[in-house]
Amino acid sequence: MHRLSPIDQGFLIAESRETPMHVGGLYLFTLPEGADEQEFLWDMHRIFCGAEEWRRPFGHKLKTTAMGAVAHWVTDEQLDVDYHVRHSALAKPGRYRELFQLVGRLHQTLLDRHRPLWETHIIEGLQSRQFALYSKVHHAAVDGVAAMRLAKAFYSTDPEERREYSPFSMEAERRYRELRAKEKATADAQVRASEPPTNQEVSVVSEALRETFGLSRHLMGSLREYARAWRHPGERKLATSWHASPQTSFATKITGARRFVAQSYALDRVKAVGEAMGGTINDVVLAMCGGALRRYLTDLGELPDAPLSAMTPVSIRTEMRGELGNSVGALVANLATNLSDPAERFRVTKDSMNEGKDLLRGMGPKEVELFTQLTQAPAILVGALGLADRFPPFSTVISNVPGPRQTVYYNGARIDGMYPMSAIWHGFALNFTLISNAGNLDFGIVACRESAPHMQRLIDDLEDALADLEEAAGLR
Repeated sequence: MHRLSPIDQGFLIAESRETPMHVGGLYLFTLPEGADEQEFLWDMHRIFCGAEEWRRPFGHKLKTTAMGAVAHWVTDEQLDVDYHVRHSALAKPGRYRELFQLVGRLHQTLLDRHRPLWETHIIEGLQSRQFALYSKVHHAAVDGVAAMRLAKAFYSTDPEERREYSPFSMEAERRYRELRAKEKATADAQVRASEPPTNQEVSVVSEALRETFGLSRHLMGSLREYARAWRHPGERKLATSWHASPQTSFATKITGARRFVAQSYALDRVKAVGEAMGGTINDVVLAMCGGALRRYLTDLGELPDAPLSAMTPVSIRTEMRGELGNSVGALVANLATNLSDPAERFRVTKDSMNEGKDLLRGMGPKEVELFTQLTQAPAILVGALGLADRFPPFSTVISNVPGPRQTVYYNGARIDGMYPMSAIWHGFALNFTLISNAGNLDFGIVACRESAPHMQRLIDDLEDALADLEEAAGLR
């Protein structure tokens, strides 16, 4: 039995027909040279279904108490794998537009709580010898970083490697842990070559002490600073979720219908902007999204005078904290959509994130979790009261998940794109999630079909926003 954390249970409590609480991903592949499409896909289906022992959470379902409360995960002794692994086809020649429409519909349906909370769909019918894979897992079981760790058992950097074990199997988990042990042994050998302890070692010891002996004074100080920023918003660059965000067409109650679009942007372009403007890749990503939303709302004729804000998840997962469940904190970024100058928008967004990071600096994972629960309490409260459309705690969610640094393959099939698909909620009907994938940043944008009209424009708006930043940085 594996108990759920308060954050995990929160995703289950928040779920409804209008707000499914699962995360997913669309993987785009090119078949190996000379491979027969039907044989390859049916073999892939066979391997996926062939696990002898299932890893968590793929072989586990929810166990509830007599009062109906969710208690923990238990092994599903009657797992029906054909229900979870499915084979679909687009009408040939399938375009990306039809693919996005299909996965948008798949993403809007609730997972069956009487079964393990996941599905995988192998999708054929695309042009240029491509096929796709769509998967979703309940957010109570994984966060974005945990999902990428699970995916590492799925792909390989070697195009010649062939795997006969299911990525959902315990064999996949064992192999992943062996790989991580080798990487850690290599890192430990490099550390031992120097006599004094490294900052990383000191950080690990400090974190262990905080985990053992309780919370530090730093948490209380950070909460005081956050409260001060809420009471006097003009005095600090720090953004908070305690103030209602401005009203837009996507700051509303949502329906269960979903729309999805995706696009890749060159990582080198984003990195160059960050270096030229003195920020991080994530700062540039936030500025891209802020610039895109400014253009999008201007085209709709509803750009508000006040700036939009974004909740940005911060991973606090360590090797010791395992792969199941959520291990995440959250900050709020000022997207500065009220400013026309892209350089000034970038500076305001970067400063708001830097002040947020300063609050988290020195905290252990437990402290960050508690800090997040307390500072994001308004979002939970207005959602529970059904008032999120009237008092949206932030405008959108922007999540940046680290992925593979080089091109990866599944049994010789090259993975051309990894497009994440996350959850939306009343009050913020639009979600940006991205994964760094080799030389690209792969953006997946999920929105309520009724609340975010013409959202496919955001793909062009993101490109234009990046071009504006390049020009402001002197790169064009």
